[in-house]
Amino acid sequence: MAAGKETVGGASSMRRRTDRMMHWLFVGSAIFVSLIIFGIILFVGNQGLKTFADPDAGVAEFFFSTNWAPSEGEYGAAGFIIGSFLVTGLALLLAVPIAVGGAVFMAKIAPSWMREIMRPAVDLFVGIPSVVYGLIGLLIFVPWFSKMFPGEPGFGVGPAAVILAIMILPTVLSVSEDALRTLPRSLEEASYALGATRWQTIRKVLLPAATPGILTGVILGMGRAIGEAMAVQMVIGNAPVLPKGLGEPTSVLTTQIVKEMASIFGTTVNNSLFLMSLILLLVSLSLILIIRLVARRREA
Repeated sequence: MAAGKETVGGASSMRRRTDRMMHWLFVGSAIFVSLIIFGIILFVGNQGLKTFADPDAGVAEFFFSTNWAPSEGEYGAAGFIIGSFLVTGLALLLAVPIAVGGAVFMAKIAPSWMREIMRPAVDLFVGIPSVVYGLIGLLIFVPWFSKMFPGEPGFGVGPAAVILAIMILPTVLSVSEDALRTLPRSLEEASYALGATRWQTIRKVLLPAATPGILTGVILGMGRAIGEAMAVQMVIGNAPVLPKGLGEPTSVLTTQIVKEMASIFGTTVNNSLFLMSLILLLVSLSLILIIRLVARRREA
């Protein structure tokens, strides 16, 4: 009997030691990841802020001027910042209605056999390399915009926004569908019991209830769009000017970083690229915080 108690006690002590080891392993992993993220922010921020050590590169000029000519001492990045948000906004404008409509169809209207086919097909789009999207835009959308806007080369905000819309469509659609499918069945039943039709139930009950989840998908799509470089670079034209039309060349933060990345480390041009990277990093972190706030609101 005593031997049995010792065996049980030894096993319990072993489990406690294992639990403590795993606890500290997870804590250490979290600290390590946090240090890496903090180190990246610190390094990128430190290099980026060195831009303002050059008398020709002031804070006001960098953030509010659209004149980018490093050879002439002009480092205005406002055009790239505006271009990034413009392209991302147009992409969301194109993608979100289609994605939400597709999510409603797949979650509440499509038969199960069709849903089983469509969901893997949508997920396949996520795995397509960015360069493939860029090539499609280069061969199809750029010539189309050139024909639609005579006198313009076709490269610019328009084809970039279309390509980004296609790229973020699966993300927004998948997250929105999951948000709709996880809603309690009682919401639909109560709506039907009050005499509402299917479309009234979807529009006035299900979509409002799933709004936090849909917003999460939209924010994730925005993060994907604003950080994309390869596909956008192939179709946007890479001209450091503000566009006057959908078919005129322009540039965004990511494409300008790629374009100028061969500059010598430590120069003002190189430091300004780090500052652009810091802007993108802060935008991404802000989007993550917004997702957390939306998730908390959804749980509440």
